[in-house]
Amino acid sequence: MTEDYCQTGIEELDYQMSGGIPLGNSVLVTGCSGSGKTTLCMQFLFNGARNNERGAFFTITEPLFKLTKNLEGFHFYDKKLIESGMVNIIDLRIISERLGLDTEKYTVEDAGALLDILKDIADELEVKRLVIDSITALCYRLQTREMIRDFIFKLGTSLAMMNCTTLLTSEVPPQTFRFSQYEIEEFISDGIIFLGDIERKGDLIRTLQVVKMRGTSHTRTKFSMNISADRGIEIVPLLKASDFESLLKH
Repeated sequence: MTEDYCQTGIEELDYQMSGGIPLGNSVLVTGCSGSGKTTLCMQFLFNGARNNERGAFFTITEPLFKLTKNLEGFHFYDKKLIESGMVNIIDLRIISERLGLDTEKYTVEDAGALLDILKDIADELEVKRLVIDSITALCYRLQTREMIRDFIFKLGTSLAMMNCTTLLTSEVPPQTFRFSQYEIEEFISDGIIFLGDIERKGDLIRTLQVVKMRGTSHTRTKFSMNISADRGIEIVPLLKASDFESLLKH
């Protein structure tokens, strides 16, 4: 029943999750740099906005002008959805500065204040889809593993109370099957979408795998993931090496 799910709008991905992400779930989108995390999250927001579901993208890694510039080449991007407030892109570093916080180093109180502001903004905008890019960058600004652990569990509690479906991006080293930098983030998440890669004759082929998704039956099959201007993210079954070469030529 699609009313019980938040559809990503990426057809094959929704199919593999039996309709989409269960409403209200918090999902870790994890992978190395260049794996497609931000593109997948943005496509999720814009596809939702076209269905009248307001979304917010909180960034702490890239300035707003750079994010929007990178989006302009994708067919799913629509500037009017930003202008109308259906997609909101918010720089957490600017919020930190306005709160008088050290943007490079957070105390427990700083992190808590930022979390409260994030929740207040999401509530005020009445967003149905939320993205935090990235939880790794937020945790990096905390000083100890104990502070990181405390913050992540507080974040998990806050997300559980919010009336929206959330994607959290997580940076991991390349060529590793890890889901997070601090190995805590996955425990507050209802789902994990792992973006990896495999090498075929000198080419790095992007892959996508739904490792975990509470509340729905899903495949754990690894798929080939392609990113194009026309379709954005699309996934297809993994092909043989010769088929990959043919696909890349076209």
